[in-house]
Amino acid sequence: MCKASGAMYPILFRIPLPHMPLKLWWALVAVVVIAVVYAALAQRKSDRTTALISLAVAAAAGFGAWKWKAVSYEAPNIPIYSYGVMLGLSLVIGWYLTLTLAEKDGLPKETMANCYVITAVAAIVGSRVLYILTNLDEFKTAADLFALRKGGLVAYGGFIGGFLGSWGYLQSKKIRLMPWADAAVPSLATGLLVTRIGCYLFGCDFGKRLPETAPAFLKKLGTFPHWVSGTLENGDGSPAYVRHLELFRGSPLEKAIHDTNHSLPVHPTQIYESIVGLALFALLMWQRKHLKFRGQVFFLFVFGYGFLRFLLEIIRDDVERGEYGPVLAEHVFVPGCLLLFAVAFTFGISLGITNKNARTAARVVSFVPAIVAYVMLKPPSFGQSVNVQLSTSQWIALTTALAVSYFYAQFWQSARKAPVMAMALGEGAMIEEEKEEEAEEAAPKKKKKKKKIEAEVEAREADETEKSESEDDEEAKAEAGTKPEASDKPEKKAEKKKDEGEAEKVAEPKPATS
Repeated sequence: MCKASGAMYPILFRIPLPHMPLKLWWALVAVVVIAVVYAALAQRKSDRTTALISLAVAAAAGFGAWKWKAVSYEAPNIPIYSYGVMLGLSLVIGWYLTLTLAEKDGLPKETMANCYVITAVAAIVGSRVLYILTNLDEFKTAADLFALRKGGLVAYGGFIGGFLGSWGYLQSKKIRLMPWADAAVPSLATGLLVTRIGCYLFGCDFGKRLPETAPAFLKKLGTFPHWVSGTLENGDGSPAYVRHLELFRGSPLEKAIHDTNHSLPVHPTQIYESIVGLALFALLMWQRKHLKFRGQVFFLFVFGYGFLRFLLEIIRDDVERGEYGPVLAEHVFVPGCLLLFAVAFTFGISLGITNKNARTAARVVSFVPAIVAYVMLKPPSFGQSVNVQLSTSQWIALTTALAVSYFYAQFWQSARKAPVMAMALGEGAMIEEEKEEEAEEAAPKKKKKKKKIEAEVEAREADETEKSESEDDEEAKAEAGTKPEASDKPEKKAEKKKDEGEAEKVAEPKPATS
């Protein structure tokens, strides 16, 4: 056994609270105020869609404040969970990345900012809904539905929710969905990179047991500890630790788990998927430099993530994933699905490889995973085969990969016939761009006009100051003219004496010169 890793921190820190109950309606009223202000700002900019959505949020929060006015929270502190922090960090990174790429692509920045907010909210809702649907037994009260700080989100639910939210908003703006999707999916890749670190710190989404021959560093990464009692409200250990106690209850391994006080070494699938996010981000940024049609980056991400997620699900061991569909022999079911991925790649995604030899080689290589999976999973002669079901994420990965491969081929052919149309942004984007250009052109004029007005005001003030000083001088002269003549006599005598002296100088004889 390896030593327990000290790298798992489900709670990063705790915020102390005042010794009084905190009402839920206080927070909801704050949401109402923020939403109303946002709606007012949107209305000033004639953005009716955003204004209506903000008012809808305000109405929902207001209803919640009235409905749950008696609900309160009282505790010595608020635990800040690692997963929640990483989720928030991923949203911040995604904000700057998406808006930067959208602006480079010529999409209206302000509209895209609003779209990002709607997409992010829809993604969180979608990921939570899918998790709830696949784990209904975990939710006993309404409050459990909103306990996001401890995890409980499904990546694919977020992708689907964000996609639908974006589509609904952009439809109202008459902007094509695919240009926005191309700008947004790199942030999904960075989201995987960051949020899966949060999963690792929390211990969820762990993998199956590692073989004894696995490298020592991998065993250390995949060992999850028994937390101190009271770390979390439910359970005294990491999910992998609790899972292994259930699986090996009554066996010698249970004693070993208790003695070492940590789980058995498992695949750190959270780290694997974080690396997948990094690799996909690099691939997507490269693809952006070689675009042939809008949606090409989006389709590549959906297919690439679908294929890699399907493989990762094979070695996942957490029970929250949910399994559905027919039960078939593993050595047939899994290779058969990988064969479908290879066919979809051959007739769809591979078209983006412009070099003919490289494209042919990539198509051949795409069939290798199916062959390898069959060889590895095939039972020994006369051995009993293992029956499996696909998880929820595997079904979504397979179906979405097949769908985008079909559309990739269609869009590719359309781009060959009409390349300019394939790169168009949509009527709404053109209108918004024109508005922004007009605003930019008007800004210097407004500035110039403001400077002119300020110059006129300064000139008027200067004239008034000069006039005032002139009036003061005239008043001073007038006052000087009313004084007695006696006051002028000394000055007149001095002038007379000076004149007499000058006259004497003129009369004085000059010395002789040789």
